[in-house]
Amino acid sequence: MKFIKTIQNFAFQKNLWKNNSKIIVGVSGGPDSTCLLDILNKLAPKYGFKLHIAHVNYGLRGKESEDDTLFVKSLAEKYGLPVSVLIAKKPYCKGNLENNLRDIRYKFFQKLCKEQKFDLIAVAHNQDDQAETVLMRILRGSGLNGLSAMKAKSANIIRPLLQTEKKSILTYLRENKLKYRVDKSNLDLKFTRNKIRHSLLPYLEKNFNPAIKKTLGEWSSIVASDYEFIAQNAQFFATNDCKNKCVNFNSEKFLELHAAIQRQELRSLFCKLKNGTEDLESGQIEEILKIIKSDKSKSKKAIVGGLKITKKGASIEIFC
Repeated sequence: MKFIKTIQNFAFQKNLWKNNSKIIVGVSGGPDSTCLLDILNKLAPKYGFKLHIAHVNYGLRGKESEDDTLFVKSLAEKYGLPVSVLIAKKPYCKGNLENNLRDIRYKFFQKLCKEQKFDLIAVAHNQDDQAETVLMRILRGSGLNGLSAMKAKSANIIRPLLQTEKKSILTYLRENKLKYRVDKSNLDLKFTRNKIRHSLLPYLEKNFNPAIKKTLGEWSSIVASDYEFIAQNAQFFATNDCKNKCVNFNSEKFLELHAAIQRQELRSLFCKLKNGTEDLESGQIEEILKIIKSDKSKSKKAIVGGLKITKKGASIEIFC
């Protein structure tokens, strides 16, 4: 009960849910989502939750993927809950696989949430996931938005286990005799996240900071707060009309802004033009700033992050 109480306290601090909330629960069948489902089901009578299980079968692991789906269906039967399963189509294998799978997953969750007229979507990211994500983004050279990583609550998505260590989750499953599925691909070191999980984080824990996962999580929260303040104050250029996928502004006025606001303006414009929340890497931001700051009389053109940037005198044009 102490474990569940900790989750409740975290949910209260972060205002994750209300009484009678209707929650879509993303369940892969792995230890984290199995733990999350069990906890929410136990809390349902107290808070009046209405739960609906959502599962995605990507078909990446053949029979193992099919067995995952059967296992999740057995969980739904065990708890007496409705379950919806998406069989993903294969074209997602092109490009960044992890990003594509995430997009498929969240689009499905949001669609289901809308169709069922539910309030929230619960996913099972934990403290270890947060630390891995932060390190991945540091290595990639992300801006502040990327370094703020995952939030306990983002719009209608909640992460009740975000401050919970993986080992605590495994202990809870063991003590409650809860079965779960193991994805063997999580051991494959050709994936960056797995190398961070199985090599880099253990090395940092052993040689630098035994509480590195907690430290990275807390640092990420501070960065998120700083980023929110900067984003709220970066309004002038980011409010340009982006319907035509083209933005124009004066470089001289732009350079009067504080450097932190300049960078945030560029991130905001990038997101609006690209219709997404992908974070520009810090190197790309600096590349765009270099063009804007250029005092050469001749025109300059460049393509950065999929956007075309043109400078003619003091006039800057950015378009898709």
